[in-house]
This record gives sequence, structure tokens and C-alpha cells, in this order.
Amino acid sequence: MSEKPDEVMRAVEATLFASEDALTVEVLAGHLGGIDAAEVREALHALEEYYRGRGIHLVERGKRWHFETAPDLAHLLRREREQVRRLSRAATEVLAIVAYHEPVSRAEIESIRGVQTSAGTLDVLMEAGWVKLAGRREVPGRPVIYATTPEFLEHFGLSSRRDLPGIDELRAAGLLDPVDDALEAAMDREEEADSGAEEDAEEYSSESQA
Repeated sequence: MSEKPDEVMRAVEATLFASEDALTVEVLAGHLGGIDAAEVREALHALEEYYRGRGIHLVERGKRWHFETAPDLAHLLRREREQVRRLSRAATEVLAIVAYHEPVSRAEIESIRGVQTSAGTLDVLMEAGWVKLAGRREVPGRPVIYATTPEFLEHFGLSSRRDLPGIDELRAAGLLDPVDDALEAAMDREEEADSGAEEDAEEYSSESQA
């Protein structure tokens, strides 16, 4: 399908406006009759620039594109202020571990945290739409593994997991409390576990040589 660049832009724009879901480049190309993906990507970036200073923005979250209200105007569309729901410390810690280590199984989460994780904690995160089942680990027992969702990226304003801040950035910005402390504690426990495993291995090796 050969179309002029402006016609591709109009087609992409119309498709995104009409779609209830965010769309990938590949889905857009297929929906528009097989337009080359490179043309669609070029049109998306042109539209992204065009809408940058307007009331709605074209954004990419987890390789999916959609229109959303400009952040500085979002308050105009809220009829009433939403009540902020804080996650429990256990839930924020589990969410942080999934985000930084995905895909992970429940046993792996518990190993990093150093404590047992209730099924209810993961249920809360899945009900919030931030964590999903991501298949099964191909090991004995085939445990279920978990990963974050595009909704998680959208909620925290991330284009991809590569944009996840580090511990120092979280602390400096004062964001996601108590996720920063919880994640740091979890990562410290993981480092201690790795260090302990190395010491055990060295001790075993010494005993074997003796």
C-alpha cells in the first residue's frame, strides 16, 4: 500500500482515536492494509511532535501508542478528586521486586524478600492491573511467573522498564515511599544471600580439597 506521508499520518491518527486500546506499530500497520512498519513509525513520531504542545499527547508505553490528556490539564477533567489508595509495605515491596527482576516466580520473590509472600498480596497487584501472569518457568514444577503490565508503565509515566529509576533517584525525588526503602532492603537481602552462597561454596571446596 503506497500512500503519501500525510495520508499515512491521517490514517494512523484516525485509527488511534477510534481504538479503545493502545496499539503497537505492527498492529497499526496490519490494520491499515499492510503499510510498511517504518512508515507507520515515522508517522507516529511526526504525530508525537505535532501533539506535543496541545491538549492531548501521543505517547508510547511498553511499545504501544495511544492518546492521553496532557498532564497539566488532567485536573480539568476530574469531576471529583480520587482518593489515593496506598499499597501495604508488602505489596509495594513485591511490586518493586517484580518490576526490577521480572519475570519472577513467587518462590523467587520470597527468596529476595526473605519472607513468605501471601497469595493475597499478588492478587492485590493483579487487581490493580500492575502485575500479570507471564507463563510458567520451564523448571521442575513449572512455577507461575509474574511480570508488570503496560498499565504499570502508564501509571508511573514510563515508556519502558529501562526508564525505571535507581534507588538513589527514588530517594532524591522522595517518590514511591515506601518502595525505595522496601526495594533497597530487598536488594540488600539478595546480595547477602548471594554472598552467603559464595562463602558456602568456598567452604565446601576447601573441605573437599582437605
